[in-house]
Amino acid sequence: MLKRHPRETSLAVAILGIAAILAVAAPGFFSLANQRDLVMANVPVLIVAVGMTLVILTGEIDISVGSQFAIASVAAGIFAKWGLPMPLAGLSACLAGAILGAANGALVAGARIPSIVVTLAAMVALRDALRWTTQGAWVQDLPPGFQWLGTSQPNSQYITMAVALLLWASTAWAMRHLAAGRAVYATGSHADAARLSGIHPRAVVFAVFTATGALTGCAAFFNSVRFNQIPANAGIGLELQVIAAVIVGGVAVTGGRGSLAGTLLGVILLGIIGPALTFLGINAYWERAIQGAIILTTVSLDARYARILLPQRA
Repeated sequence: MLKRHPRETSLAVAILGIAAILAVAAPGFFSLANQRDLVMANVPVLIVAVGMTLVILTGEIDISVGSQFAIASVAAGIFAKWGLPMPLAGLSACLAGAILGAANGALVAGARIPSIVVTLAAMVALRDALRWTTQGAWVQDLPPGFQWLGTSQPNSQYITMAVALLLWASTAWAMRHLAAGRAVYATGSHADAARLSGIHPRAVVFAVFTATGALTGCAAFFNSVRFNQIPANAGIGLELQVIAAVIVGGVAVTGGRGSLAGTLLGVILLGIIGPALTFLGINAYWERAIQGAIILTTVSLDARYARILLPQRA
């Protein structure tokens, strides 16, 4: 079992090692309040990372999710101010994200423009368009039932956590047991071979970009209800957090290899580094350096795997 999942095992060991150090040096890290705040801060990252995993498994990438997140957040607030019930406001945010993701997917799969070019342009264009539309103003005067989904803070947090875990678990199950999941892996492994086996790689690519947009909208909605105002610059840097977590989790940047279990562990590992440094009394500026070192090590191991093991299997 351990040999079949070396990356997941390594990440689990690293997380347990950090937890052991904190248990001795900074037991306050494990207080209920801190753990709840830590989980809520990383729930949006996990939801978006589920979609990003699918995109990278197909051999593509989406660096516009931060801008999509901002637009969906503002859309959720505006729809709620228009009087839509909270479930419909949430669905509207997901729909807004899905439309933006579908636009990316159409350009990548239909026009065959490299995804890095499409999503880089989308990242800038969407962010600037939102800034021009809102003039940088936050969405304020939200209805009373918006914050915490109109319920208590603990209940809202439990609902958010449950939705995130349900999305992650259902997608992980689908990737292992459904033909659609196998199509994603096949597309990333070898698009031509997938086509010969009856899979339509371009349709798969379009679908995963659309799904990622919808998941980004969902993450934006559940993040927005934590506050009584919605900033127009939400989601800045989210794309880097998400992509880093997915790559650290073992999803190959070339596609076709990786798991959502690894993605979950990647989100946990990168999510606890900053708070752990704070509790240990270490300058928080080291967080980016440590994350960069982890990512560099991960990519190096992937390159070594591709250079040594894959030719042997061929």
